[in-house]
Amino acid sequence: MNLVKGRVMIFGTFDVFHPGHRSFIEQAQQKGEELIVVVARDVTVKKIKSALRNPESVRLKVLQETFSEVTIVLGDEVDQMKVIREYRPELVCLGYDQIGFSEQLMESFPEIRIERLKAFEPEKYKSSKM
Repeated sequence: MNLVKGRVMIFGTFDVFHPGHRSFIEQAQQKGEELIVVVARDVTVKKIKSALRNPESVRLKVLQETFSEVTIVLGDEVDQMKVIREYRPELVCLGYDQIGFSEQLMESFPEIRIERLKAFEPEKYKSSKM
């Protein structure tokens, strides 16, 4: 396992929290000393996805209650990269299906290591299929 000293960051909508989300967070926790989970803002999600079942306040609260030992924050409504500049992670872990964001991330932060995590039963636990 490639453990980094320092911060690991992940991003997600986490709309209907399911075992795939849990696996994603737990995999990322094992990668470093501190994990920061960035929950997508409602306005950001509506630009990317068609449907949103739970508002950001509910999605944030569910994660905070489930992972009390993890730093969980809302992303910025305008600048998706602001939270990265603020927390300065050594590693950003992406989900197996997070695609568009990765190119912008690599261009903006070439010094940050990026790692794609494994899917957990994607045929069963994928938000768009639930």
